[in-house]
Amino acid sequence: MATDRSTPADPGPAYALMQMVPLAALFVVLLDTATDFFPDDPLVGVVTPTRLALLVGLLAVAVPVRGRPRTRLRDFRTRLDLPVALLLGAATVTTFRGGHPTAPLRGLVTVIACYYLVVGLRRTQPGSWRAVGLLALAGVTAAGAAAFSQVTNETPTGFCRTGLLTDVSCDSGGAGILIRATGTFANPNLLAAFLVLLLPFVLLAAVSVDERTARTVIVLAAVAGYGALLTTFSRAGYVAGAAGLLVLGGAYWLAPRLADRAQRRLTAAVGLLALGCAAAVIWAVSRAGNSLGVRGQAWNAALDIAVHHPLGVGLGRSGAVISATAPGERTFVHAHNMWLNWLVETGPLGLLAVAGITVVAWASAARAARAKSAIGTVGLASLTGFFLIGMMDHPANLDRIDMLFWLASGVVMAETPAGWRSRGGRPAAPSQPRHPKHGPQQRAAIPAQPSPSASPDQTAEGPVGAAGR
Repeated sequence: MATDRSTPADPGPAYALMQMVPLAALFVVLLDTATDFFPDDPLVGVVTPTRLALLVGLLAVAVPVRGRPRTRLRDFRTRLDLPVALLLGAATVTTFRGGHPTAPLRGLVTVIACYYLVVGLRRTQPGSWRAVGLLALAGVTAAGAAAFSQVTNETPTGFCRTGLLTDVSCDSGGAGILIRATGTFANPNLLAAFLVLLLPFVLLAAVSVDERTARTVIVLAAVAGYGALLTTFSRAGYVAGAAGLLVLGGAYWLAPRLADRAQRRLTAAVGLLALGCAAAVIWAVSRAGNSLGVRGQAWNAALDIAVHHPLGVGLGRSGAVISATAPGERTFVHAHNMWLNWLVETGPLGLLAVAGITVVAWASAARAARAKSAIGTVGLASLTGFFLIGMMDHPANLDRIDMLFWLASGVVMAETPAGWRSRGGRPAAPSQPRHPKHGPQQRAAIPAQPSPSASPDQTAEGPVGAAGR
């Protein structure tokens, strides 16, 4: 008599397929953000390859499958639900009240769908943090290798600077001229934002392996990624990259060694002071350029526009409106500030929503990092660097960077319950890697490696997660 193979011990092919599809969708999304691999033209109607992958991935997470618990609405709930809903509402109002094209609104819905796909994937498959680390490693490798190739082969990119980080014409051919790498992007500042966002997540790939040589290769790839960041010669990218490294070093290595809260606060203050000094030095050596003055013009124009357009000028229209308002003939693409750009396009409600997303996402990452979560630490480093860039630029104006920002936010927010206080019935944070303890340890305190026959429940966190307890 035939036996039923669809049991919890052997769920069957349907279970394996539904577990694989969301990961494949995440692979498609991150591959597109890193390389612009898929065409932007829709396959049918408004369905692009990326949107199709997101839709299929969300369905795979939500559809009931024998062998796994039923996915519930609370598995998708996060602390960002309210500001996300407010942002969507403000964007919808300004789009339809102003009679603007709906394509930017569809783009906003797409990146938010990516956010909830990542949240659902992380909640239903706790071990997917390893896949996130490997995908981050692949994305950084692809973009970083393209950047190094442009520099080593002296491939013209149309962007050049001198040793003082001053913009110059690439046709001048003067002494000390340096090619600014763009990698897989059209602008070196966009490449810098991409690397600042994604590089910290490479740490997850490093902590997911135990074999020393494999971990060494991953660390070398991360070092090469930071080297690619240097080839952009982006002032904001340098400051943001330094901030990310400061957060990683402080939370991962230094914080466990500090005895009390006063020492941690003192160390944080010193780190912030060092970061401020680095920013001041970069600003001082770039005084020969006029980039700060140009940003000042954009900011002043953005504030004037916001006063006269309380509902916003429409998604994607800030650059054209600012160009028409600011003095001179310069053409602006955006407001050169993430929050001001949302104020111009969606009004005060949109600004309130984006400010809420910023504060809640950063605070949630900081709480997770304080709890010794490696995901919280890399998320805090990633968001800190990106928000610093957002003060002087708006790289999320490009849909690929915007998608990556929401992807990173989803990884972070899935680690925390929907509320700020633990309550009954709320989904618990998924299993996550934690910092290995540093410093001298007794040999008896080191847990044994799990046997190959260990059950999935016994190895959900892996040896790294066990070492952090």
